[in-house]
Amino acid sequence: MHIAMLSAEYPPRWGGMGSVVFHLAGHLAKLGHEITIITRNGSTRPPSQEGVTVVEVSWLPLPMAFTRSYGRRALKALRKLHNRKPVDVVHVHLPLISWTKKQFQKVRQSIAPVVSSLHGSWLGERDGMKLAANHKESATWRNPNDLAILLTGSWYARYERAGVLSSNICVANSQATYQDFIERYRPESEWDCRVVHWGVDHLMFYPHNGDDEDSQLAHESVREQYQCDDEDALHGKPSQNKPLILAVGRLVARKGYLTLLKAMPMIVEKIPNAKLVMVGRGHMKKKLLSQANRLGVSSSVSIESSLDFNALAQLFRSADLVVYPSYYEGQGLIPLEAMSSGTPVVTVDHGPLPEMVDDDVGSLFELGNSQHLADEVVRLVNNPKTMETMAENGRERVLDRFTYDHNAAEFELIYKDAMS
Repeated sequence: MHIAMLSAEYPPRWGGMGSVVFHLAGHLAKLGHEITIITRNGSTRPPSQEGVTVVEVSWLPLPMAFTRSYGRRALKALRKLHNRKPVDVVHVHLPLISWTKKQFQKVRQSIAPVVSSLHGSWLGERDGMKLAANHKESATWRNPNDLAILLTGSWYARYERAGVLSSNICVANSQATYQDFIERYRPESEWDCRVVHWGVDHLMFYPHNGDDEDSQLAHESVREQYQCDDEDALHGKPSQNKPLILAVGRLVARKGYLTLLKAMPMIVEKIPNAKLVMVGRGHMKKKLLSQANRLGVSSSVSIESSLDFNALAQLFRSADLVVYPSYYEGQGLIPLEAMSSGTPVVTVDHGPLPEMVDDDVGSLFELGNSQHLADEVVRLVNNPKTMETMAENGRERVLDRFTYDHNAAEFELIYKDAMS
């Protein structure tokens, strides 16, 4: 098959969407398919993959508005591509491309059937921001992108709705996303929508191996860097005395970082040497550091704004625990990256997160409840044997259910269904 994927994110833009499109394309190419990615242009060339061609188009660099300009130019590029080499199926990644119902219909009639991936909804993101604000997370107006979603999400939802109603097949990335679209757009009974959870790169995110000298040295370096280097930790065991807690994601309100920071004094009271490392870029860094100072835990908190993939993967496998307090996700890949790395996860009992995380691989806490979050972290840290079992279970679960090999096989069947 010749598969055209339209995604506004693609490396070097390594958002969640960019990551899954990159890996899905590569795995489909290994199955013998020809993949063409149509994405936004940038200052750096995309990485190459055998069997994958990348076409870059220009776009208007304005929050939300870029989805329309990118959509128009991507459609033009798609037509040229189809005239040069016929496309068998078009895979559109929503909501970062805005097509009208008429545009979807033209693609289906004159080019190929359309499969639309639902990565989440604008209205869901908007409601997640409001929920975070209700819990006093942060002012949305501080981030231009978040402010644009808050003010114009309802307007751009019309294009999202067009994709839901005008694609041959839709694929939601979680049961929560599937239900969200059902409730918001009430598609007809014959609506064909599947649920496929995205996987993770299990070859990049793997557990610590103390028998490998290079891996052991890298692990020791991380633990020493954050003063979490007691004997258990250096030997790759969960540390009760000096646990390293990791949180990864954009530094924006809906990710729940203030909830996590408010939990830190309660964690440090029970475990004085606990350290929290937050990894992400965003407008909230100064606010978070200021909050840590006001809470009296600044010496226990670090924020890393720029880490390469290898350093981040090492942090995942060297941490004792990953905490993910997000208020809204379409799916949420960070918990899976932690599980793949052999690290237990504490996350919210809300949205799609319980579809991946349960008591076998970590713990769930009440959304926005800092006390409950602190209690769960302390409980797990004080039970190292349980942590070791969770680490093994998490890795096994990822290999069984959440890899890109699974995704490629599932989408191959979906494409064939759309074509038939």
